[in-house]
Order: sequence, then structure tokens, then C-alpha cells
Amino acid sequence: MVLLFLAGLLAGTAHAQGYFSLAYALTASPGTISDKSNLSFEYGKQWDVFSVGIDLGKTSLSHVIHRDTTAYVELRPNLNVFQQGRFTNTLTTGIGYVFHAKENLLMEFTTGIEFAYSGKLHFNMFFGQYFYSGRYSASNVNFLGVSAAYYFKPTLTGSVFKKNANKE
Repeated sequence: MVLLFLAGLLAGTAHAQGYFSLAYALTASPGTISDKSNLSFEYGKQWDVFSVGIDLGKTSLSHVIHRDTTAYVELRPNLNVFQQGRFTNTLTTGIGYVFHAKENLLMEFTTGIEFAYSGKLHFNMFFGQYFYSGRYSASNVNFLGVSAAYYFKPTLTGSVFKKNANKE
């Protein structure tokens, strides 16, 4: 039932615009740079200041010898909290599943600053925390990252509030 709802939400809906995003983040966890590196791809829809996407990624880019416990899928709602010119403050929450991991429930809380380079290309610097939970253990980790989003139609980069053209 939930999957049908998500498929309907992300299918072609009126007044929504699609986007694709590529994100890279480093976590504050022990290990090498590849151990700390996260990479994800997101496809979603945006309605005015709210968007929701399906994110596919890896919690680590280290070489895996046995079963891969780093691949995940996540639902990521996002709210554009404040916009000034070409800059937007974003707030993202997420919930997902890490395949084959002992701590397989993934939750995310992120904030960032997005820059609208053009109507179709936006860059974002973000930071936040991932929370992992399983049957017998739980953990969390801070992260900092960058992303680029491509919108299939140009987005509005001005203020949501427009001056009344009829006033003199």
C-alpha cells in the first residue's frame, strides 16, 4: 500500500516538477576517506516549497568483501524554509532501509543552503545526522556534504511574495 502511494506521488502529477540529484557526503566516523564517503542519487518531485524524493545510495564507498551492507533506499521529504534571491535554506527529514545491515532502519535529519545557479541547476551544501537502528543496537553519525540537482523544467528563483502590479 505504501509503495503504491509513493509510486502515485512520484508519477506525473500536475503542477509538480521533477528533479534528479547527485550527492556526496563525508561522515564523522572512524576509518579511511572511502569508509566515510557516502554517495546517493535521488529522483523526486517538487511542489512550490515542498519536495519528496526517493534516494538510492551507499553509506560507505569502501570495498566490500562479503555481503554488501551499505546499500540503502530512503524516502526524503524536503521543505524550503526561507528563500532570499537565489539562496534557499532547506530542511530535510528521511526514513529508509539499509539492505542486509544489522542496523537496517535509517533516519535522517539535514539542513542546508541551496544556490540556484540557473533555473535548472542548483547546488547545495548540507549537514546533518544519520540515525541507524536495529533489533539489538543503534548508532548515529554526523555528516557534511554537497549536491547538485537538475530540474527538468526551470524553477522560480525569486521571492514567493510578488509585488501587486495594480498598485500605483
